Amino acid sequence: MIKYPVILAEGITLHLLDIWVLTGYLLVLLSIGAWVSYRHRKSEDLFLGGRSMGWSNVGLSIFGTNIGPTFLIATCGAGYTTGMVTANFEWMAWVFLFLLGMVFVPFYLHTKISTMPEFMNKRFGRGCYTFMSFYALLGTVVLWIGGTLFAGGALLSQLLRWELMTSVWALAAIAASFTIAGGLAAVMVTDSFQSILMIIGAALLSIIAASKLDSFSALVQVQCGDTPSELTWKLMHPPGTENPWYAFVLGYPVLSLWFWCSDQTIVQRALGARNLRQSQGGTLFAAFLKITPPFIFLLPGIFAAQLLPDISDDKQVFLSMVSTFLPAGLVGLIVSVLIAAVISTLDSGLNSFSTIFTLDIYKRWIVPAATEHQIKQAGRITTVVSALLAVGIAWCLSKAEGTNLFNLFQGIIGYMAPPVSAVFVLGIFWKRSTSAAALLTLIIGSAVSLSIGLCDIMNVFANEAGEDIFPHFLLLSFYLFCAIMIFMIVTSLLTQHSTSETPLPTIRQAYRGNPGLGRFGFTAWAVLAAIMIALYLFFQLGMKGS
Repeated sequence: MIKYPVILAEGITLHLLDIWVLTGYLLVLLSIGAWVSYRHRKSEDLFLGGRSMGWSNVGLSIFGTNIGPTFLIATCGAGYTTGMVTANFEWMAWVFLFLLGMVFVPFYLHTKISTMPEFMNKRFGRGCYTFMSFYALLGTVVLWIGGTLFAGGALLSQLLRWELMTSVWALAAIAASFTIAGGLAAVMVTDSFQSILMIIGAALLSIIAASKLDSFSALVQVQCGDTPSELTWKLMHPPGTENPWYAFVLGYPVLSLWFWCSDQTIVQRALGARNLRQSQGGTLFAAFLKITPPFIFLLPGIFAAQLLPDISDDKQVFLSMVSTFLPAGLVGLIVSVLIAAVISTLDSGLNSFSTIFTLDIYKRWIVPAATEHQIKQAGRITTVVSALLAVGIAWCLSKAEGTNLFNLFQGIIGYMAPPVSAVFVLGIFWKRSTSAAALLTLIIGSAVSLSIGLCDIMNVFANEAGEDIFPHFLLLSFYLFCAIMIFMIVTSLLTQHSTSETPLPTIRQAYRGNPGLGRFGFTAWAVLAAIMIALYLFFQLGMKGS
């Protein structure tokens, strides 16, 4: 018989009330998944949920998919070591969610595509279609499935003192269960529940930690790691610092054009909406939700710099705050939040991988004449296979001791993004771009970008002191993007359009007969822009350290 309280890793005490909360979360999660799966049992559309989702499910699912376990732990740790500057990754995202909803989605829905490789086929033909199919699968399996499962399994094994692979198998089974049964519909509805849980749980930790502070004036002057106190609350740091302002301004858009506007796992949520209006409403809702992460995930780390200044490992900041300040019941809620962060990202990755493989590879090459029922069954089998593949990747990553996975995955995104971002931007906004130029850009650009990225991540070119000679990875991503854009423009001017290309409509034509949110949408985005400008002015000019 288990005796309570149970002492978990990092000194976290789990009382009987916490066990009830954790059990309740799992039961509610599986019940929601089973209910949605039952409602959609007769639907043959496993991949876009019958395009039946409303704006709230779209927005919450985008938010939940983005909040993975490494994000949650690392963001709190970043607040502890660098202060508020990491908030740029969250507060600059609204611009690209605006582009997704108001610019890219009208094109995607107008062309009636289901996957991003399919969009490449519509615009540039079969060559780009084939390349993007495998490139998208690579990004999904590395970034969304394998990495998330390993990070989540490692976290769960530390918390509950289970074997790593036991935790990995448990998380894979939970995430795959309703993904297989209910497809995107079940994934998006369960993501909505888990997003609300994450916001509430993290907000409670932030509020309780704030109540323990001695004074606001002391907090304003707190020093986070090696960051000077006068920069703790600044969002834009000067040149010569570790995170200069121009690295975010120049490099962040490159990552975001890929991540928010052309990555299957994110875009699929917008494509699952019942119409353009609901899709745009969902991206707008997600953009407003992105205001919250710095307040509920980053601020506890800054609070910890004052409350618990002797933490040596920034990856332990979040769990140390939980063990120090949260009472029984709320500890179970936070453990549930951590599991939710894993599952909401993992199930989205599984569904995305299944969608791309089934529609872009199975239906195209293996069984071109497959019926809707056969496609649905193939999708379910692919989900099982991708879950097993994710377990294998997690096992491989478990052998790579000492690797900082958060920095590794950020770097991978930075070097996978430039060629895809360049091709999507020019493919949509420049009619002169040709299929030959697009294919050469994807092949050569990816080879160059990933090679440079590998050298940077492995620190191949280091000086005599062992320091990396490359600039900040955001700047390097920007330089690569510019070079790749120039290459595609020049190549397009030297080549001719092929018969495989399909000219896209203008943005006005894409909106014709389907105005989406219309004037209300642009007004709401303007309100959000005003809020974000006010936040930047407040933290840049209003919060002053010693």
